[in-house]
Amino acid sequence: MPRSIYLPEHDAFRASVRTFLAREVEPRLEEYRAAHGLPREFWLRAGHHGFLGLEIPEEFGGGGADDYRFNAVLTEELAKVSMALASCVGIHADIVVPYLLHLATDERKKRWLPRMASGELLTAIAMTEPSGGSDLARMRSTAVRDGSEFVVNGSKTFITNGYSADLIVVALRTTSGRGARGLSLFGIETSRAGFARGRRLDKVGQDESDTAELFFHDVRVSEDDLIGEYDGGFGHLMTWLPQERLNGAVTNLAHARAVLDETIRYSRERAAFGQPIGQFQHNKFLIADLVTRVEVTQAYVDQCVMSHVEGTLSPVDAAKAKWWTAQVQNDVLDHCVQLHGGYGYMNEYRVARAWRDARVSKIWAGSNEIMKELIGRDLGL
Repeated sequence: MPRSIYLPEHDAFRASVRTFLAREVEPRLEEYRAAHGLPREFWLRAGHHGFLGLEIPEEFGGGGADDYRFNAVLTEELAKVSMALASCVGIHADIVVPYLLHLATDERKKRWLPRMASGELLTAIAMTEPSGGSDLARMRSTAVRDGSEFVVNGSKTFITNGYSADLIVVALRTTSGRGARGLSLFGIETSRAGFARGRRLDKVGQDESDTAELFFHDVRVSEDDLIGEYDGGFGHLMTWLPQERLNGAVTNLAHARAVLDETIRYSRERAAFGQPIGQFQHNKFLIADLVTRVEVTQAYVDQCVMSHVEGTLSPVDAAKAKWWTAQVQNDVLDHCVQLHGGYGYMNEYRVARAWRDARVSKIWAGSNEIMKELIGRDLGL
């Protein structure tokens, strides 16, 4: 079914992203996987082409697009090539940017945003802790006021871009005994004394993505590093988490669709018992089911994108998009592996890597179970 939310300017932008990926990224994917991370050259080239500052105003070196559809186009094209690529770029350019753009001090905006847009300053966001998972109320890492500074202690884990980031937006407890409400956000440069990275985490999939543990031991930051209101971190997270979850939804579906299209081509060409495997009724019906599920889901995600453009996307609708696309993606890719037979279990085939890469989508940005909990609460249950 034709999609109707994109205009000619979005189509032109999509073409430029595809050209960049085909020329400068796809030939190097194996290098990225072997290195378990994206080289700084990738970020600088992406910044040079204007892909890292879509929401950043022109005065800070960005594109000033002010239209989330450009973010969605970039995310889709990245995810078609590599889900890990979409994840890393999404964290930096789609998830961190709003916090700094809307909540950081003017001085910090001038200091950080231009270098984010150029790819010189790589960012991450750190909420998850070893003991807390999705439960922000159990956050133990602290920022304790000491005169005009804050002293930060604690640890974070499962942080995408964590091994290479220069600046990390960190959620920290600033008031004790108030559950999730006593949190604040800080921008912490990784050059600060007392900051340390743990091991590069060994994941099941997403080899191109660097994921790390982070440690803070008496790290001193100033009041200018406070992002938003003191003790207002939970409210800020609730404001911008819908965009993070929408980014996940767009990534999930574009990734699944790309691998499904490859599987359809494979099913036309791969023969068994004298005919292409796609002509067996079971496989034909299965593929029809998968295509329909993806296209129906696409209609909902596109509506969520437009709602976000208009400023009306609710946290609950974003939660629906996040968990449903994660489930659809994993179901689709599981069947794609099966349709490839033994080749589907070989890492040299993209479908195998995609299957591994997708599994985390049901866990990160709030697990699917947490998403359903949020939806259920909204229903008064």
